[in-house]
Amino acid sequence: MAWLVAKGYRLLDHRARTAAGEIDLVARHGDYLVFVEVKARPSIEQALDSVGPRQRARITRAASIWRASRPALKALHLRYDLFLVAPGRWPQHRRAAWIPGDGARDLL
Repeated sequence: MAWLVAKGYRLLDHRARTAAGEIDLVARHGDYLVFVEVKARPSIEQALDSVGPRQRARITRAASIWRASRPALKALHLRYDLFLVAPGRWPQHRRAAWIPGDGARDLL
């Protein structure tokens, strides 16, 4: 995704398949290994609403599986981002959209 590359992200994988499901994008940004979920809906609000607790848990499990097979990336911090797309609107990149296991901090 050119938008993220222009922001300094180095794409490592896209549409990465694991036993727990697919991860849309995996990128490195400095000391972070970033798992990005891309959602395209009629509105930004609908795109944001489409990433519920079950999907976040699935993405987190898939990310753990993906990362476990790449020991060289173990030292990097993890981050889960959202990239929201709606017709006629600029895409929105939500960094650190959720923290796994932190019920107090769901989607930002």
